This record gives sequence, C-alpha cells and structure tokens, in this order.
Amino acid sequence: MSDNRYSKRFAQLQKSGRKSFIPFTLLGWPDRQQSLEIVRSMIDSGVSALELGVAFSDPVADGPVIARAAFETLESGFKVCDALALLQEARKLDEDIPIGILIYYNVILAYGVQKFFADAKKAGVDGVLIADLPVENAGEVMPFARENDIELIFIVAPVTPFDRLDKIVTAGGGFIYFVSRLGVTGTDKIATGLSELKDLILEIKKRTQLPICAGFGVSNKDNARKLFEIGVDGVIVGSRIIEIVRDNPNFAADLKKLFDEMNSACAEGHSLTINKQ
Repeated sequence: MSDNRYSKRFAQLQKSGRKSFIPFTLLGWPDRQQSLEIVRSMIDSGVSALELGVAFSDPVADGPVIARAAFETLESGFKVCDALALLQEARKLDEDIPIGILIYYNVILAYGVQKFFADAKKAGVDGVLIADLPVENAGEVMPFARENDIELIFIVAPVTPFDRLDKIVTAGGGFIYFVSRLGVTGTDKIATGLSELKDLILEIKKRTQLPICAGFGVSNKDNARKLFEIGVDGVIVGSRIIEIVRDNPNFAADLKKLFDEMNSACAEGHSLTINKQ
C-alpha cells in the first residue's frame, strides 16, 4: 500500500489490535450546518475513517433511506461545489483521519473529471468510490486520481468473479469495499451465507494487503461481530445513521450511542477473528 492517510490509519489499527469503523453520511443533509455537526460527532467519537456521500438524483446503489436524503439535499439546492466546501470544513476538524467520498460518475462528468479530482485534493479527500464506474472503465479517471494522490476505492460483491477481483485489487487503493449482501444499501440483515462470504474474503486476502471493510446491511454491533468473525477488517454503517438523524431532532445522544457501540465492537474484533480461525 502507498503511504497515505488510509495506510497509516489501518496500520495503527492493526498494531493496536482493532478493527475499523467507518460511518457514512450524506454531505449537506439534513442541512449544511447539521451535516457538519454529524461529521464532527463522528470524529469526536474516535471513528477510524469517514465515508461521505455526494447527492445524486439516481443513486442506484443506495436504498430508500439514503436515496430520500439525496433527493432532499438536491431539492435544497446543495451542489457539488457546496459539498467540496463542506469537505474542506470537515478536514479542518481532523488533519489525520482518512476521508473518502461516495459519488456517481455523472456527477463527476458534469463537474469535469480533471477539475473534480483537483478540487477534491484541495478539500482534503483521500479516496473516491464511484459507485457506478466499473473497474474496467477506471482508466477514464485513474490518471487524474493518481495525479492528485487520491485512492480509487472499488466494490467487491459476493458474485464478483476472480478475474474481475484481480483487476480490482490492482487498480484499487485505500480499502476494499466489501458488499455483505446483494442489493442496495439499507439496514436490513447482512447475508446469511457467512461461510461463502468467508471463502471470498480469504480469496481477496490472497490477492491484496488492502483492508476489507464491509457495508450494505450493517447497522449494529451484532452485524459487525459476525463480519469480524469471518475476517473483515472493518465495517461501514450508513443508512442507520440517516435513520437516527431523521427520527430524532435531538439526535446527538443516539448517534453517540451507536458510535460507541461500533467502536466497542471494533476494539474486540481482532480477538473474534483469531478465535474463529
């Protein structure tokens, strides 16, 4: 792995025997100020890294919870330039935490690929996951990502064939975004075929030293424990965070409770993996 915020943070976590917790929220939702406060609460809770979304009108990888928030954000007039400005504010809160963004390719194309990656670097972004850009087309953005020292993060699904997996681990950086079940994001249960997922995780680890962080359906400590037992290096939680904020005007305490629970699971995650091997 190259020397960047991701590699430094994951090395620190491994040395301390911890798994990683990466929370997700949508930039600009429910409004700019509260969005920044959500990010601040994540950082203050000691999370491992941030995954922050840029709203898009047709978020095909996202379930109804995040899709609704994206629609509301766009309706408010919040634009890509506003998201990048908010990212700059987030970076000021912590100079060391890895910050990744989840975005769709049409948003980048409309903004201008070269300009987008240059401005993302200025905003302090470390990684970009383009949800609808397959690795086979990564060459369209790879030169601009590398020019700006930004890692391209790719998704691996339970049905990813090995030849495609080889392309992903070659082109990707930061971490592998491991989809724990087929479908869209949401707070439904993780996949029941954990033994099959474990086999795939082993195959990924044969091919790369990049950490494997699981998302899609991860919403609580029990989900995280099951995934740590089969060898993932971290978990990503998004829809549950959006639900907490939407359902409770005084969401800070409930968010802190979730973050504390997930951090606790990560603290014991290394021993869970060892005991299962």
